[in-house]
Amino acid sequence: MSPHDRLPPVLQSLRLPVVAAPMFIVSGPELVIAQCLAGVVGSFPALNARAPDTLDGWLSRIEAALAEARAADPARVIAPFAVTQIVHASNDRLAEDVATCAAHRVPIVITSLRAPDAVVGPVHAYGGLVFHDVTTVRHAEKALEAGVDGLILVCAGAGGHAGTLSPFALVGEVRRFYDGPLILSGAITSGSAILAAQAMGADLAYMGTRFIATEEARAAPGYKGMIADSAAADIVYTPFFTGVPGNYLGPSIRAAGLDPAALPDQGKDAMSFASGRSKPWRDVWGAGQGVGTIADVPPTALLVARLAEEYAAARARLAG
Repeated sequence: MSPHDRLPPVLQSLRLPVVAAPMFIVSGPELVIAQCLAGVVGSFPALNARAPDTLDGWLSRIEAALAEARAADPARVIAPFAVTQIVHASNDRLAEDVATCAAHRVPIVITSLRAPDAVVGPVHAYGGLVFHDVTTVRHAEKALEAGVDGLILVCAGAGGHAGTLSPFALVGEVRRFYDGPLILSGAITSGSAILAAQAMGADLAYMGTRFIATEEARAAPGYKGMIADSAAADIVYTPFFTGVPGNYLGPSIRAAGLDPAALPDQGKDAMSFASGRSKPWRDVWGAGQGVGTIADVPPTALLVARLAEEYAAARARLAG
């Protein structure tokens, strides 16, 4: 089955086979709108909107901007958007935020950290899709048991809460028992890497770090600059900041007065997404191992155009 045939209709007409990953603090309405208008799926975590009524406002703003663009140019390729829900016991907003997404009929809901049984039903009830983040085969199996519409394989090298498996290993094993939509994450920062993700069996690429270094991202200027100045060797993989292992920029850890080489372990019981909790990554910045290929901070439209050119060039090279 071809990648196009595996994908639901809402994902079959993208400019590029890309889902922009939702990034804590960084992803807001400005970035999501720019991503969708550029032709790739834009997304943001529901918890980035500091209160449920703020989430409602963000969704209305995104919907209005995309509707206006469609009305102005019906032939334009405009991608759908997604909202991420943290399915964790400490997220005391989950039910309310899912209800808000249902009221807006959000096209795609991305879930993470636990099997999304509580989310799949409400989203499917209005015709939405649920894609779940997984880092292991067992996580994938549990998500499929919950009835998700597709899997996001978060492999070694991805920014934020990443796994440790090579994409070659995880994609290959999951494809042995699952022929549905797969989105691949892990140091994907170029058009050629997008094509490589498809070549190994994924349908779409999941890109986060590359979009942090864009004009529309809500990242501090120092954060964007550090990404442009860093290399893979600067990435530190640690559970210290959230209780779940993740990839962070070593220079930001040192700037916070900590030694990246001497961080103590932190158990999963330290993980908390309760309302009002201060987020440790406000000053300690997440990023993936693909930072070494990032050297500028362009507007999103220019970045996607560049990725499209790189993707086409990579296909042409393989075709001889």
